[in-house]
Amino acid sequence: MDKPWQKVYEPGVPAEIDYPEGMVVPDFLERAAARFPNNPATIFPAAIGSRMLAGRLTYRDLDTAANRFANALMQLGVRKGDRVALLFPNSPQLVIAYFGALKAGAVVIAFNPVYTEHEIERQLNDCGAETIVTMTKWYPAIKKVQANTRVTRVIATNIKDYFHPVASLLFTLAKEEKEGFRVQLDPKDYSFKMMLQGASDTKPNVKISPDDIALLQYTGGTTGVPKGAVLTHRNLVSNCLQSVSWFTTAQDGKEVTLSIIPFFHMYGMMIGMLLTVAKAGALVLFPRFDLQQAFMAIDTYKPTIFPGVPALYIAFINSPDVHKHDLHSVKSCLSGAAPLPQEVQTAFEMLTQGRLVEGYGMTESSPLTHANPLRGERRTGSIGVPVPSTEARIVNPDNADEVMPRGAVGELALKGPQVFQGYWNRPEESVNTLRNGWLITGDIARMDDDGFFYIVERKKDMIIIGGYKVFPRDIEEELFKHPKIKEATVIGIPHPKMGEIPKAFVVLKDGETASEAEIVEYMAKNVADYKVPRQIEFRTALPKTIIGKVLKRQLLEEEKAKMKAKVG
Repeated sequence: MDKPWQKVYEPGVPAEIDYPEGMVVPDFLERAAARFPNNPATIFPAAIGSRMLAGRLTYRDLDTAANRFANALMQLGVRKGDRVALLFPNSPQLVIAYFGALKAGAVVIAFNPVYTEHEIERQLNDCGAETIVTMTKWYPAIKKVQANTRVTRVIATNIKDYFHPVASLLFTLAKEEKEGFRVQLDPKDYSFKMMLQGASDTKPNVKISPDDIALLQYTGGTTGVPKGAVLTHRNLVSNCLQSVSWFTTAQDGKEVTLSIIPFFHMYGMMIGMLLTVAKAGALVLFPRFDLQQAFMAIDTYKPTIFPGVPALYIAFINSPDVHKHDLHSVKSCLSGAAPLPQEVQTAFEMLTQGRLVEGYGMTESSPLTHANPLRGERRTGSIGVPVPSTEARIVNPDNADEVMPRGAVGELALKGPQVFQGYWNRPEESVNTLRNGWLITGDIARMDDDGFFYIVERKKDMIIIGGYKVFPRDIEEELFKHPKIKEATVIGIPHPKMGEIPKAFVVLKDGETASEAEIVEYMAKNVADYKVPRQIEFRTALPKTIIGKVLKRQLLEEEKAKMKAKVG
């Protein structure tokens, strides 16, 4: 296959990655611990007045803790191939549990902490996990749904367990109870901290193969129904090596990553966590985004790598305090999950004197497939070029076997060692998405003569809310459950900070009345916060085609016209 994009690769970027024989995901941690045992692996900061105090783990500490957790899981009866659910924000505990579960040969399923009880229950039942590891704040929610799932083992940790001792004490006195972290565990359940203390720190004797499943990562995929993308150790290791190859100036044992992007998201897991561990860098961990604390962390820890989404970079450049801080340590930023506006790229680079480039990926591809060169040529509006060992082509949307000529618009198809194995327990959807080894993305795109790719349209109807990819159907299904609602549809409308926000158009049942606040309150109880429609418009009918399909495009055009009229 012709690969014109290789001509624009930076010096040092290989055409193909070299996959070490037998390598699995925990090897990245073990190699870092062997080479840089005393280097910081995790930095968990807390703001105390104008200072930051951080709990720290070295690479030796982190690898030892992961071994202990793996052995503890095995003592509880977890066996190779068992699914272990992790419900955490970014934290040392998440990193320990992630690598520990993989060392035990288990399959990891990452849960979003903002999920409602209904969403947690649904995902637990779909993946069939019998073990879940979480923080005490989410422990009550787990207990409420446990009886409706296969979960028999609940392991909980307090966020303060890995704080700096002074920060931990202050948190205990001032915030632990107020923020919901002080809970009493059921005697049948397990303390993360106590499990580690009582377990062996030797490497578990579990034979793991590159082709074993490592991760079930839930995604809307190309159809909008949440499902688990099956990713093997080979998929994840390949994509990590591809990502490492792209960061040509990154030095082993020298980098510091500002880890704001959540690790339960595939992009955060790969670019925010695994890439850093592969380079034996330090992870500055944020359980939730706080702009002022992020500025303090930049001042204190001098991060060099900052993966993010446009909404995150916008928050920095629009802050009135930005010029009070020195951002010049930041050298390399890869933006994903949503289109990167040129003005955001330019403004952020002026602040940091580093490079911010746009990339592209999907959960189904581990995720990275494309990126603009960090130090070489880049093109405005482009998602960049395929990373090493990746094939990409534009095909006829109606016939995936027909390859379109350069410059023509069609559907983006991808192939490479990072492409997933299919969807968990969904063979029909897997066959429709994977055709002869090619991942059919559903994104409409084109490729120029030099191999740079451009997304023309996103997957039909998808809304990208501050980096989160949400299908309207996920929101609509909950709206339809409201007893007063007859019909509903959801679109994404532009938003200056979030990129897009969901707006719902609702038709009530005959004789019913409801307020916007009532619908919003109902949705807040049933879906994650970012999925709650920020605007509700009541209508007597929805525009439809002759066969009864809602004309979302018409609604979107109406919204654009309203916005244009306001500006005018």
